[in-house]
Amino acid sequence: MTLVEIAKGQNGYVSASQATAAGIPRRKLAEAVGKGELVQVERGLYALPETWEDPYLVAQYRFARGVFSDDAALLLHGMTDRAPFFLTMTFPRGYNATPAREAGIVCRTCADEVLELGLTELTTQHGNVVRAYDLERTLCDLVRGQGTVDSQVVTPAMQAYARSPERDVAKLVEYARRLGVERKIRTYLEVLL
Repeated sequence: MTLVEIAKGQNGYVSASQATAAGIPRRKLAEAVGKGELVQVERGLYALPETWEDPYLVAQYRFARGVFSDDAALLLHGMTDRAPFFLTMTFPRGYNATPAREAGIVCRTCADEVLELGLTELTTQHGNVVRAYDLERTLCDLVRGQGTVDSQVVTPAMQAYARSPERDVAKLVEYARRLGVERKIRTYLEVLL
């Protein structure tokens, strides 16, 4: 299998570690870039020249410990049509997020015991799979950080959630309790349900 074939099977992307796993020497990546078959998107991440850059995939690749959260996750869930100005990712406490901040990522941190609460994988608009929080965790995070995300995002998202047949109110309340926003979430639910 060639690097181009691997990339074609993955929405146009191939990483250096995937090349190695396929038994392709890393120097072949540099050769493919030299021939114009691939472009280097990030250190260790390459794409076919015609591939639209997926900012979610690039950020996930570069900051693998991060999880998409808040308005970035809300967009991945299809619960808003407002694309965020900056992607938001949540990192473990103590993680050095300076490079992520310098790359324009809004960085949140949370305690290790709730870092994986609601962790799931979602598909970006470009068809790539990234780590993000499920809808209930996303809503809790939005309410928790409401000073930074305006109510023009939170209120419609809560309204859409209340109408959704997939809503899991028990899970939402449990997450809210664990994240310290139960009172705020219950206030929204009392109004909407």
